[in-house]
Amino acid sequence: MSGKVRIGKTDLYANPIGLGANAVGGHNIYPNLSEEVGKDVVRAALENGITLFDTAYIYGPERSEQLIGEVVKEKGMRQEIVIATKAAHTFVDGKIVMDNSGKFLKNSVDDSLRRLQTDYIDLFYIHFPDETTNKAEAVGALKELKDQGKIRAIGVSNFSLEQLKEANRDGYVDVLQSEYNLFKRSAEKELLPYTAANGISFIPYFPLAAGLLGGKYNRETTFADRRGKNPQFQGEAFLGNLEKVEQVREIADAIGAEVAHVVLAWYLTRDSIDVLIPGAKRPEQVVNNLKTLEVKLTQEQIGQIDRIFQA
Repeated sequence: MSGKVRIGKTDLYANPIGLGANAVGGHNIYPNLSEEVGKDVVRAALENGITLFDTAYIYGPERSEQLIGEVVKEKGMRQEIVIATKAAHTFVDGKIVMDNSGKFLKNSVDDSLRRLQTDYIDLFYIHFPDETTNKAEAVGALKELKDQGKIRAIGVSNFSLEQLKEANRDGYVDVLQSEYNLFKRSAEKELLPYTAANGISFIPYFPLAAGLLGGKYNRETTFADRRGKNPQFQGEAFLGNLEKVEQVREIADAIGAEVAHVVLAWYLTRDSIDVLIPGAKRPEQVVNNLKTLEVKLTQEQIGQIDRIFQA
């Protein structure tokens, strides 16, 4: 088991493999979720040394935070872990809209504290940008909460480079969460250089590209869910993607590891990526994700994976 790493310039330290908890109580994301299994996922994470838990108001809504709060309290492990949560979604006339106003964010933090049954949140994100709020002012409201001890670090999620620069005008942004994986590498052009230059930790979501980088699919695999409509999972593109994954499998086989663990280990070699938050729907998946820490890639293998996915 690897030791803890520092998240960017914050005073937060965590196991490099965290838990993305949208399948814990995320009834609006996954159908037929069992809340008891979700709680078992959190228990398995706590019992196996995972210390970073990534949730959000909109997972459920509310339910993911509540279930994590219940299990953390039951285990009495609040001091040992890092809880990250997010807010921006609100419902107006039955429709979801984004709100980054200071008043909304302050209320959201108070609501999250109550659901999580804690008196501080380690990392609080603006989940999505809205179209009206000045981002430096939004982050300024979170800085007030940080000064009060309600939150320990400030994050933004799904921000463009311009929005991130505006948000970080006063240097208060600690973490950026954004989509990034070996098939979607646009973050390397602008976001990753900026985060690396500004001491901001970059936490990628969809690191395994909805399972495509997990090495479990083949030419015969079909998808009845939303993946079936995703161009990455269709026709020639799907076959080409599988071919790239098979090249990673050769590296994985050579070092006695699984494809998913090699891919996740590769991300941890990138500048400003300190921690990862792969999801899990079952306790055994949580334990399996931790095998990533046993993978040691050589510089040659790191370069090889880079080149496979540049085409």
